[in-house]
Amino acid sequence: MKKRIQRLLDYTLAKKHHAFRRSDKPELALEFKKRQLSPMERAVERLVWVLNNEEPVLLPDERIVFTRTIGEIPSIWTEDEWQAVESAHYIHESGRVCNICPDYAATIARGLEGRRADILASLKRVRKAGDQEGEVFLQGLIRIIDSLEALADRYAEKAREEGYLQTAAVLQRVPRYGARTFLEALQFFRILHFTLWCSGNYHNTIGRFDQYMYPYLKEDLDSGYLTYDEALELVEEFFLTFNRDSDLYPGVQQGDNGQSLVLGGVDADGNDAFNVLSEMCLKASMELKVIDPKINLRVHKNTPLEVYELGSQLTKEGLGFPQYSNDDVVIPGLVDLGYDLVDARNYVVAACWEFIIPGVGMDIPNIGALSFPKVVDVCLHRDLESCKDFPTFMTKVRSEVSNQVHQITAQFNNLFMEPAPFMSLLMTGCVEQARDVSLGAKYNNFGLHGTGLAVAADSLAAIRKYVFEEKAVSATELIKAVDCNFQGYEGLLAKLKFEAPKMGNDDDCVDTIACDLLNMFADSLAGMKNERGGCYRAGTGSAMYYLWHAKELGASPNGRLRGEPLPANYSPSLGVRVKGPISLVKSFTKPDLSRVINGGPLTVELQDTLFRNEESISKVAMLVKSFIDMGGHQLQLNTLNREQLIEAQAQPEKYRNLIVRVWGWSGYFVELDKEYQDHIIRRTLIA
Repeated sequence: MKKRIQRLLDYTLAKKHHAFRRSDKPELALEFKKRQLSPMERAVERLVWVLNNEEPVLLPDERIVFTRTIGEIPSIWTEDEWQAVESAHYIHESGRVCNICPDYAATIARGLEGRRADILASLKRVRKAGDQEGEVFLQGLIRIIDSLEALADRYAEKAREEGYLQTAAVLQRVPRYGARTFLEALQFFRILHFTLWCSGNYHNTIGRFDQYMYPYLKEDLDSGYLTYDEALELVEEFFLTFNRDSDLYPGVQQGDNGQSLVLGGVDADGNDAFNVLSEMCLKASMELKVIDPKINLRVHKNTPLEVYELGSQLTKEGLGFPQYSNDDVVIPGLVDLGYDLVDARNYVVAACWEFIIPGVGMDIPNIGALSFPKVVDVCLHRDLESCKDFPTFMTKVRSEVSNQVHQITAQFNNLFMEPAPFMSLLMTGCVEQARDVSLGAKYNNFGLHGTGLAVAADSLAAIRKYVFEEKAVSATELIKAVDCNFQGYEGLLAKLKFEAPKMGNDDDCVDTIACDLLNMFADSLAGMKNERGGCYRAGTGSAMYYLWHAKELGASPNGRLRGEPLPANYSPSLGVRVKGPISLVKSFTKPDLSRVINGGPLTVELQDTLFRNEESISKVAMLVKSFIDMGGHQLQLNTLNREQLIEAQAQPEKYRNLIVRVWGWSGYFVELDKEYQDHIIRRTLIA
């Protein structure tokens, strides 16, 4: 690592730039209410205020600038106004556009002045048509462009004053005009990404960075303007920009900020697209060892083993990424759901793992979640005593999956989202249609997570074996044991915990049940439409529901006690001893995962001792490749040291930079709430 980058890294990790933040808290909402501004006008006014009040900051050694000085983005609603909105609508999360991927490339190529020309052309059309709402939207975009260019000018002026002439020269070009060099393109992206966060939008993903940035890099390398090492240095500095203000970005936990970057995969023609920039990104992440951006690696049947080995070298660093996605499963699955092939081939991941399409997708891939263990629990108490055999019981399970899915989806009516004018500028067709992206885009699908699959499958396998086949316990007795948290039933508890079949050991008697459950989930959503005309997508992820859903449950028939959390994502039940990684992969690749293509990775915890020799890199790479070749859809590996995690809980000041994978993102272990820390420590037991 170059000394300049090391100094920037140290500066960032020490959070010295926080000294430039201000605590301005203007009552914009009261003013907006008095002026009776529309939601669109409020969204524009807020962003213009933030951009006009941002103060240029140049950090030591940096070449890619823009640092937040306003710490809190003000609301556009008074409390009573927001209560009225909530009472009349379904509000997803904070009610703002989030967790989508804009098309950065088009604006980076054309510049804001090129986009201004597009806006003015649309403005003529909407005025002619008498579309007042469209005119307000487009006029708002012009005001935002004016403010953003003015902020860039203030940065350029400060750079000249302080002698940073190259920075000033770059800012004279971008964001007004299209980027010509790799550095200009990186600076342009930083400005766009910075502005999205200033807009109040969040989980602003990065998309296929190695694809849309590659032409700029290639031109600079081919011309000799940059050497490989100079370009790598720029990538490393660019990566550090994602860590500069990430503590200001909202999420369930610190680190859950959605800054996901996708590398590799196939191009629009189906050819492998891994390139020199893909490689640089993996190397930059290895050198920096910071939580952002989260690296996602798309692979397929023709991906060379060397790429898996490079990814495994990054896994060794213990950052919890790269996360792998299998083009050979994901792309056909998306096409089956109605995505055009060219869009499906361009897929990226949302904040965690959900599959979305940049520029044209307004999907909400995390709108809710089905709890598989809850389904089993309902059927256990309501139906088990009356069922004569296991197939009859499974028909009850199928019916309950459908019942709960319909209960969940029934909530999502009259959806409201704040307008997102700047995000709209970066989305395909919004300017031309004079329509804000919050109202929808080409794809408007909703995704449901599926939590605790292994707990449910293990529970059903135990019921089949001990209630129906061996008749070792009656239905009534099992229900009593579960309801009293197995107190007085310690022998039964031991049998269920340690002798019953468990998913993850390549045991068909439980794995086929898991396949059935996922098919039931997909079947229950097939053909269902949301109010925006989109479909519903089933998934295998859990997000934070692995803790939330567990709190709603008593004990489970697989030996899980009341209060014990569910496994994160698509994983074995907590505490299950699996025979080995191959049996784990075999179990979790048996379902047709293209049917549950909302996303959700098999999460494998590896002891850091596995990486004590170079041969281990090849072994891990082969394990990942085996998962992909067997039809796995998504995989994430977490390298853990149980003793270190326990010590970090006791002495957090010694482990400030210890990074772990939480569910679909990585964060600093000591910044997590204790319940998340405890869950990660428990996961090491199956490593």
